[in-house]
Amino acid sequence: MAMQLSIDDFLKLRSQLPIVDVRSEGEYHEGHIPSAVNIPILNNAERIAVGTDYKQRGQQEAIKTGFRLVGPRLLDIVNKTEEIGKEILVHCWRGGMRSSNFCQFVGMARVQSHQLAGGYKAYRTKAVESYTWPLKLIVIGGCTGSGKSEILRALKAQGEQVIDLEQLALHKGSAFGGLMMPPQPTTEQFQNNLFEEIITFDRSKRIWIEDESIAVGKIFLPHGLWTQMNNSPIVEITVNKETRIERLVHEYGSADKELFLQAMVNITRKLGGQHFNAAKEKLLQNDMASVIDILLTYYDKAYLNGLAKKKQRVKNSVPWDGETIDAFAASLIQAID
Repeated sequence: MAMQLSIDDFLKLRSQLPIVDVRSEGEYHEGHIPSAVNIPILNNAERIAVGTDYKQRGQQEAIKTGFRLVGPRLLDIVNKTEEIGKEILVHCWRGGMRSSNFCQFVGMARVQSHQLAGGYKAYRTKAVESYTWPLKLIVIGGCTGSGKSEILRALKAQGEQVIDLEQLALHKGSAFGGLMMPPQPTTEQFQNNLFEEIITFDRSKRIWIEDESIAVGKIFLPHGLWTQMNNSPIVEITVNKETRIERLVHEYGSADKELFLQAMVNITRKLGGQHFNAAKEKLLQNDMASVIDILLTYYDKAYLNGLAKKKQRVKNSVPWDGETIDAFAASLIQAID
């Protein structure tokens, strides 16, 4: 008989034991516990078949359909589980029949299992709760190209607590932020990854985070964290425009020109037709510095308008020459201390 664990005990035990997620591959893709291995007891097609039987013929028939479908795959399920370990943590969606049956099946093969009470839903509830935990956030602001993400990573390397939203979202935040990046996770998966960061923090100490809008690419920040960010002090990094252009040319200069142009098309209305046409002409001439210069006219205006509304939250304005990132991060820590 599998032992039922509360979500808190489950989270403590997972540093010692592997996790098996027995939901379908579709559910797993939508969002999962980052370290969990997916061994579906019912795959996508089987889950639909069981659900259809449940609606049309009742629970008893649905259970029989489930057994009929799982039967031929049972040996494969047990073999895959044994590869993971002889003692495992298991969960399904609500901690119900799928994980119970899975635990019974692998138990017959002498695999010891611990079932998460409430399933993945309990994990998600805990994650959503974490976004409202009081965090001592310091928001790093600055115009596009100021190196905010780079500064965050340098702060982390010096032992500071950091939430790197762009790294978690696999997107750099602007209309061009998806260029040269892998596909983004789902919003649910991003939020799970964020929760995994939050639970490692000492919440009595400061946590640095970048000033972001509520959407990072196609991903949305949890409302609780977004609210906290909007009530936290800002440290503004000021970098001259020439240095920012240089940094952005280095960052985007090797991007696919067609994809870059498409990203520009997407913000034509915000840029204005005249600016778009000028930037397009420079792009076709491979004059990336001029392209960035034109784009920054729009981005800087939007950023500075936004910053004006948060003026009372700006606690420090720190100039940076765009060089020696580690020394700058150290001086930033000193300025805050």
